Amino acid sequence: MFLVVSPHAGAGGTDIDPNAPLTFGILPIGGPAESLEAWRPMLDDLHKALDRPVRAVSVTTYEGIAQAISEQRVDIAFLSGRLALDAVVGQNMQVIGQLTRGDGSRGYYAVLLVAADSRITNLDQLFARPGQWRFARGEALSVSGYLVPETQLFAARGVDSDTFFAKVHVDNHQNNALAVANGEVDVATNNSADLERFQQHFPEQFARLRVLWKSALIPHAVIVIRNDLPLALREKVAAFITGYGKGKDGAREEANLKLIHDISGFAPATNACLIPFSDIEYTLEKRRATTAQWVSESAREARFKKIEADHDALVGRLRGK
Repeated sequence: MFLVVSPHAGAGGTDIDPNAPLTFGILPIGGPAESLEAWRPMLDDLHKALDRPVRAVSVTTYEGIAQAISEQRVDIAFLSGRLALDAVVGQNMQVIGQLTRGDGSRGYYAVLLVAADSRITNLDQLFARPGQWRFARGEALSVSGYLVPETQLFAARGVDSDTFFAKVHVDNHQNNALAVANGEVDVATNNSADLERFQQHFPEQFARLRVLWKSALIPHAVIVIRNDLPLALREKVAAFITGYGKGKDGAREEANLKLIHDISGFAPATNACLIPFSDIEYTLEKRRATTAQWVSESAREARFKKIEADHDALVGRLRGK
C-alpha cells in the first residue's frame, strides 16, 4: 500500500494553477466507500495545510489505479508496492515517506490460508496433489496477493500457481478470505495486516481460517511524489505527511490515522525502500526465462544476462546512483 502524488488533477506537466484541487486516488482495503470514509479526516487536514481543495476517488482494482496514474488523473494515490515501483520508474515520481504502525512492526507478511478443518495440514500435502485444489489469489500487481507467494513459495518449488491448481479465482483479500471460510475455495493468499482487519469485521469467519504458510517480511507502504511538481508544494506535502500525528494536535491526528488500517504515521524514506519489490520482479523474470522455449542456448544466456543487467541498473537507480 503506497501513497503517490502526481501533477495537478486531470493534466500532465507542472502545477500551473495553485488553486486547482489535488485528487487523492485510493485502492480500497475494504470497500471503496469504506476507504473514502477512513481517509477523509486526514485529507481534510491536508486541504487546510495546503490551503487547497483535496478530493478523493476510490477505485476497485489495481489496474484501475495504475491507469489513473499513467493518465495523470490523480494527484495523490494509495497504492500497492508493485504499483509504486512502476510510478517511480515510469511516472517520474520519488519516495518521500514510509508507513509506520503502532505495534512498531517493520512490515507485514503474505500468507496462504486454508480452512481450520482443511485436509491440507502442511505444504507437502498441498504440493503433492496438482490439479486437485481450488485457489483464490489477488491481482497480478498485488504484492501479498500474488507476487510474494508466487516468488517465495511457488517459484521456489518450480510451480506456476495459475496452472498448478484445478481452478483459480482472482479477487480482493477480504473476498478471498470469505471464500475459504465459506468452503468455496481450498486455498487463498492474503496478508497479516488485512487478516487483522478481517478478524475485526468477520470474527465468525476468521475463526474458520488457518494460516498454512507465511512469507518473509514485506516492507510497509511508502509515499511517493512527482518530481515535476513545484518544489515548494512537494516540500509542503512531504512535511505534512511525515509530520502528521506528531505535532501539537497529535492526539486527534493519531485518531485519524488509526482509521486508515490502524497506522501510526509516515517516516521519511527514499526510493531505496522499493528495492525488495524490484527483486520480486527479477525473480519472476528469471523464472519466465527458465521455463521459456529458446531457439538456442546462446539466446537463452543472452536473455539471462539482460535480466541481470536490467535489475542491476534498476537497483542502482533506486539507490540514487
